[in-house]
Amino acid sequence: MPNPAPSEAIDLAPDTLVLLSKASTASVATLLFKRGYHNAYVQGALPLNMDAGTMVGPAYTLRYIPTRPDTDPLDAFREPDHPQRVAIEECPEGSVLVMDCRQDASAASAGSILLTRCQIRGVAGVVSDGGIRDARGAAALDMPVFAAKPSAPTNLTKHHAVDIGLPIACGGVAVYPDDIVMGDGDGVMIIPRHLANEIAFETVEMELFETFVLEQVTRGTSIRGLYPPTDPATLDNYTIWKAHKKDNI
Repeated sequence: MPNPAPSEAIDLAPDTLVLLSKASTASVATLLFKRGYHNAYVQGALPLNMDAGTMVGPAYTLRYIPTRPDTDPLDAFREPDHPQRVAIEECPEGSVLVMDCRQDASAASAGSILLTRCQIRGVAGVVSDGGIRDARGAAALDMPVFAAKPSAPTNLTKHHAVDIGLPIACGGVAVYPDDIVMGDGDGVMIIPRHLANEIAFETVEMELFETFVLEQVTRGTSIRGLYPPTDPATLDNYTIWKAHKKDNI
């Protein structure tokens, strides 16, 4: 059965993450759609803080299965090798912790203390298709946090952490370790690692063209022939606009 190439075999260009941090998830969604990736948007994971900025980084994965009384007593967190605690302490700097909670937000997948620890360690962000407790504190972090909703119950009531660093499903999307995770006010996109360089490069022109289009629409221009640019004059005007913009940088 085919699987993606291991992440160590797929190098990221030096500016890939920087370019993606300046793009939007909407642009990335369109570029992935063009390539046949129609299921790359993490369903239900929205930002707790809309002002936290764009999140970009390689995925570090954690998977939960349903709990049982014999595996998830309250003192389970005393175990030094508890996978949730290990993930918090070992998620690499610059990576995004992505948690698979089976889209069950009736209990938390983490809370503000653990999330604060992630921020202090330099984690780029956290994504969960489950709940987050102490949500007000989590929303106050500089680190972006995306989740289905606030949820007070501890994860032990519903979520048993089992796997770290393996393929997971988050919000209905396949996430392989070191896929590129990108999040903004519209939600979270998962970019297969082998596509990240070309997607990042293409967002530059796409974002620039949409800036031009928005300026035209603001001035009263009809979108017919403008967006998409089916009128040849649109691309001519865009070329002139782009040259003028470069001259004024």
